[in-house]
Amino acid sequence: METSVVIVIGIDPHKSSLTAVAVDDTGHELAARRFVVNAGTFTQLISWAQRWPQHRFAVEGAKGLGRGIAQQLAATGAGVVDVPATLAARARLLTTGGGRKTDATDAASIARVGLHHHRLDPVQPEDQSTILRLLTEHRDDLTHERTRILNRLHGLLRDLVPGGAPTGLSADKTAAALRGVRPATATDSCRRDIARQLLAALRRIDAQLKANETELDHAVTAARSSLTELPGIGVIMAAKILGHVGNVTRFPNADHFASYTGAAPIDASSGPRKRHRLNTGATANSTPPCTSSPSSKPTTQTSDGPTTSANSAKVRHQPKPDAP
Repeated sequence: METSVVIVIGIDPHKSSLTAVAVDDTGHELAARRFVVNAGTFTQLISWAQRWPQHRFAVEGAKGLGRGIAQQLAATGAGVVDVPATLAARARLLTTGGGRKTDATDAASIARVGLHHHRLDPVQPEDQSTILRLLTEHRDDLTHERTRILNRLHGLLRDLVPGGAPTGLSADKTAAALRGVRPATATDSCRRDIARQLLAALRRIDAQLKANETELDHAVTAARSSLTELPGIGVIMAAKILGHVGNVTRFPNADHFASYTGAAPIDASSGPRKRHRLNTGATANSTPPCTSSPSSKPTTQTSDGPTTSANSAKVRHQPKPDAP
């Protein structure tokens, strides 16, 4: 085998196992192996891959189920790319065999995508942006849990207090309302006890949110970002943007970044009709903060009529004039 040939090893990760398939520069399968996921999996994979002096890895879902093995490989300096599951599925359907789906065929498809697709995201060792994303996602979970508890409290106080609780309910307002509750029945006593437990949970989450904001402040400072100097962007918004975007230099230009955030419309023209629609397939979590800036709004418009599907629908459904 020529040393100039770079072997691509596709990895199909699962919770309890991962399957690796090596392909050459023509996409021909050279070898395959299944590894049980345990403390020695990484060492076994590296030892198996050493039979090819020059090799790189393609991991499906390197930001999800394949994060563990992808990060271990990236930490060694190995070349690793992230293969989206949709690309791997398309590659599998285009091969012979009727689109049969096994771990080995999946890994082979992942390897071929890594071989031929030159715009896959390289896997980088986790850095400060990963910390920011973890903290912001944890804050989102805490906020959702706080909302759920407040909804439960509103329901209970509606049955305990005439007129229910006021809007803008907080821990202090809940405590004040419960102090005036005098249960007349065993059922109302049960409602009050549950409300007290929810109040304790609400106070705990409020404390966690406050601590989380302090952690975010420190993490944004450590990232040495100037985002917070922009009007309207505070610590939490800056942390969301930095956590989801990561290293902005991975985008070739501003147009690619606008497409990633969903700020750039998608051309949906057909025949003589020229129109555009919203990019609903963009990174959903990064869209709200990244598209709030006026500078990210698209400025190019076509002069061939309506540019949105809503306006196009209005044009399509206009009644035809009666024949003379």
